[in-house]
Amino acid sequence: MLTLLGPRSNRSGFCDGVSRRNFLRIGALGLGGLALPDVLRAEAAAGIRSAGTQHKAVIMIFLPGGPSHQDMFDLKQDAPAEVRGEFRPIATNVPGIQICEHLPRLAALADKYTIIRSMSGMEDRHEAFQCYTGRLNRNQPPGGWPSMGSFLSKTQGAGDPSIPAFVGLAPKMGHVPWSDNGVAGFLGAACAPFEINKGGGKDDMILNGITLDRLADRRSLLTSLDQFRREVDGSRNMEGLDAYNQQAFGILTSSKMVEALDFKREDPKIIEAYGKGDPRNRDDGGPKLMEHFLVARRLVEAGARCVTLAFSRWDHHGDNFGALRQDLPLLDQGLSALIQDLHQRGLDKDVSVVVWGEFGRTPTINKDGGRDHWPRVSCALLAGGGMKHGQVIGATDRLGGEASERPVSFGEVHATLYHALGLDVNKVTVTDLTGRPQFLVDAGVQPMKELVG
Repeated sequence: MLTLLGPRSNRSGFCDGVSRRNFLRIGALGLGGLALPDVLRAEAAAGIRSAGTQHKAVIMIFLPGGPSHQDMFDLKQDAPAEVRGEFRPIATNVPGIQICEHLPRLAALADKYTIIRSMSGMEDRHEAFQCYTGRLNRNQPPGGWPSMGSFLSKTQGAGDPSIPAFVGLAPKMGHVPWSDNGVAGFLGAACAPFEINKGGGKDDMILNGITLDRLADRRSLLTSLDQFRREVDGSRNMEGLDAYNQQAFGILTSSKMVEALDFKREDPKIIEAYGKGDPRNRDDGGPKLMEHFLVARRLVEAGARCVTLAFSRWDHHGDNFGALRQDLPLLDQGLSALIQDLHQRGLDKDVSVVVWGEFGRTPTINKDGGRDHWPRVSCALLAGGGMKHGQVIGATDRLGGEASERPVSFGEVHATLYHALGLDVNKVTVTDLTGRPQFLVDAGVQPMKELVG
């Protein structure tokens, strides 16, 4: 196992008591004891085809805990003070569109993304299921619904054989509801994410002493890898391994994978543009790993089809505005840097970005200065993917509590992302554990015409 040790931290949790820890680990993937060779062997048995000539990808940024939509992208200046809150809107570079004053960088890029103010049909549960799958966590087929990344692993494969198709950057989070079957659902371990921040299974490939600090030192990292190769080759242990172990060894020591993760190889100006956050997992908020925005771009550029990451903690039942004053500027910097970076590299037509959380927050501010869970409406932001941007889709009522125009489901957003990835949701199916073909989204759900029509 290749372990990239992160800083030690305190634990923090959501209001329902779930906790998380922040560490970086590569190797056995946290797949119920399956080592990487087992996963590769399963991929071959599952018949996963190799990637085509065109490499498209999606980056999903999950805001765990439920972000406050009316304090970010849907401010209600005409509402009473107990609803309106403390923030003020500012103009963007698209006439008529306003967002929070603490998002000035994004305000200058509004022509490059779309705001959805009417996300609807959520459940009042701290879980990423709906964001990852586009479906409700009920009436599932045997094995459960796969996430988008797992569908892409099955239908498209990686854009490069040394880079996993589906990479999960998020720190371990108890609210992700797949403890039994994994995010791959009925597609199984072959299509599960390569979880860089979640370890498990047998320590069958060990590179000792490679920390995040040493990762910044390319020479030390290469020295460690070269020493590992020499020791294994010298012992002739690799000769007895089958092709899947050889492939696993290749991935874990591939220069492309290491280089994609080694964001310090970037121009210092680019690293500075993405910013420096707070890696600690504190009681008042989760880790704010700014480098994950940059690493996500590097991974999709290297060949990954889907990269997921989670940023901070947004479950603000108390001191909502104090917490947002800390987090919004960081999100503003990291997300705006990612959007600009994709455009500057000519990746904006091929790489889609989606930003959202599991639900919204209550219109009325509570006695502790916070907002509580509100599954009736929330928001999302979409960028890239060759979609039509510079617009707002949907609207909420005067208090921000109900979708008053164009309710949008999670499935519609998924269908739109699949369309941008080159998959026809009316035709593409995968076979579940009972042998039945299953579509990528629920029956009748179509891509959003506002974005791709």
